[in-house]
Amino acid sequence: MRAALVADHSVSDFRKALVLFEMVASGGTKAEAEKITRTVKKAYHPSAEPFSALYTQMFRKHFFRVFMRRSSLFSALILLLCVLPTTGCLFRTRPVEDQYSKAPLKEATQEGLIDLIDQQAQAIRTLKATVDIDSAAGGIKKGSQTQYKEIRGYVLARKPDSLHMTGLMPFVRTTAFDMVSDGKDFKLWIPPKNKFVIGQNEVTVPNADLPMENIRPQNIYDALLIRAVDPETEIAVMENGYQTLHDAKGHRVLQDDYELTIIRRVGNGGKLSRKIVFARTDLKPHEQIIYNDSGKVITDAHYAEYKDYEGVSFPSRIEIYRPQEEYDITLNMLKLEFNTPLKDEQFVLEQPDGAQVVHLDRPQSSLVVQPEQRH
Repeated sequence: MRAALVADHSVSDFRKALVLFEMVASGGTKAEAEKITRTVKKAYHPSAEPFSALYTQMFRKHFFRVFMRRSSLFSALILLLCVLPTTGCLFRTRPVEDQYSKAPLKEATQEGLIDLIDQQAQAIRTLKATVDIDSAAGGIKKGSQTQYKEIRGYVLARKPDSLHMTGLMPFVRTTAFDMVSDGKDFKLWIPPKNKFVIGQNEVTVPNADLPMENIRPQNIYDALLIRAVDPETEIAVMENGYQTLHDAKGHRVLQDDYELTIIRRVGNGGKLSRKIVFARTDLKPHEQIIYNDSGKVITDAHYAEYKDYEGVSFPSRIEIYRPQEEYDITLNMLKLEFNTPLKDEQFVLEQPDGAQVVHLDRPQSSLVVQPEQRH
């Protein structure tokens, strides 16, 4: 009984398909339509082959030939829509795990985003901060990662490019590192290794074995204080993008954002300089990506937990990731002051007596200078 029902159903479906193919074939000559009909009727026998096999054979032999030669696009669409419900193997439906955020979003224009960046840059002339520093060194290139937790630090920044940053060892509070920069050159004092490093802010050859020695004050400065867009040397373009967040259960949530891509003018062309990502929930920068001249990402900074500091809205947590040198620094703001007068001597770092001096701008064979004996 079940086999008979299946056979009847197959015959019925086959005849329906036959009519459809006759319709498509009618876009050609009458002889072509009759030829397809005779071929299909002759091939079909209930006990010869399963209906699906004959149906597939018929489809391959006749449909594409007729479609490519004679039938119109409209006829092909009709056939496709009619056939799809009978072909369960063509498509598969699965639930979509991602969902869009339902948080209210704010609107902005390209000019409005540029103004926000410029106003923030103009509002801050100096920065003085007490921070807790979490850092990590290493990654795929090194094959391992070392994490350093809760180093107390002090940061001084003054425009246009001066920065002084000191880190203290946990518990004992002795100096772990001390570094200064004027935007071009820097000095780094590492007491635990008795090294005094001198060089330029650009890292030409990263040291994969000692990634923390690749830290440059200028990298911290550029992430800490987002620069204004200079209309004379830069072009800004806005993109409507989205960011991937996670809800309380760990599910992915997509949320629209604004991305301001900044291109630096170079001759008659330009080079990708940086990208600033604004959250649509508050229109504040939540990420800044900085590129080198080759278009590689050299800094990926994330900004979170904005707070009001004497009328200036500023992130209380900044994570700075340097993928080329494979180190990550997170600054958690404990105390923050803006526009406090800072003196020149606060950005001076003297070479300690007996320190091993490393000149990064010298040939490899003469990088290290042995400590001088001073009397």
